[in-house]
Amino acid sequence: MENSSTKSRIYKPIPLEVDDVGKKVLDAAYTVHSALGPGLLESVYEACLAYEIKKLGLSAETQVAVPVKYQDVFVETGLRLDIWVERKVILELKAVEKMNPLYQAQLITYLKVTGCRLGYLMNFNVQHFRDGFTRKVH
Repeated sequence: MENSSTKSRIYKPIPLEVDDVGKKVLDAAYTVHSALGPGLLESVYEACLAYEIKKLGLSAETQVAVPVKYQDVFVETGLRLDIWVERKVILELKAVEKMNPLYQAQLITYLKVTGCRLGYLMNFNVQHFRDGFTRKVH
């Protein structure tokens, strides 16, 4: 008999509209990476990606402060989302030589505290952008 810690979670599929936003975001990220290439600061990619997303008619909030619920209160912790698209998709951007597993955990935390289901971890410091992103569904 399996206990709850060994069972894998089964998630409902994400809504089609959220998936569509995710696809548009990826297209925008490819556009930014194709235009700029690797080697710039994360803040440059963030500003350009937010611009591209807004050109698509989507909302893109940058550096959004996210409080964490602790017991019965919300605590301002300094957590900041890089880009929050339509309040449905979270983008955690990096411009690093090597990805750290903590970045993945960071994105999962953001998905949990916001209640969002879809997020992307994007590293722009790669030769080919297809090697620089991961999609996370929570």
